[in-house]
Amino acid sequence: MEAMKMNILLMVVLVAMFEIQNAYAADEPAPAPAPTSDASVFVPTVFASLVALAFELLF
Repeated sequence: MEAMKMNILLMVVLVAMFEIQNAYAADEPAPAPAPTSDASVFVPTVFASLVALAFELLF
């Protein structure tokens, strides 16, 4: 039962990550952010933090 829950959670996380990437890739091409800008790193970092918190609460 636990293995099935882990597989489902892993699939949900992977699908969400792919959907986020596809949403950003589907937009019109925009100029690249400056090297000092952390704007492109912020959203995946927040998502990874929420996933880590979910794992902490589950296990």
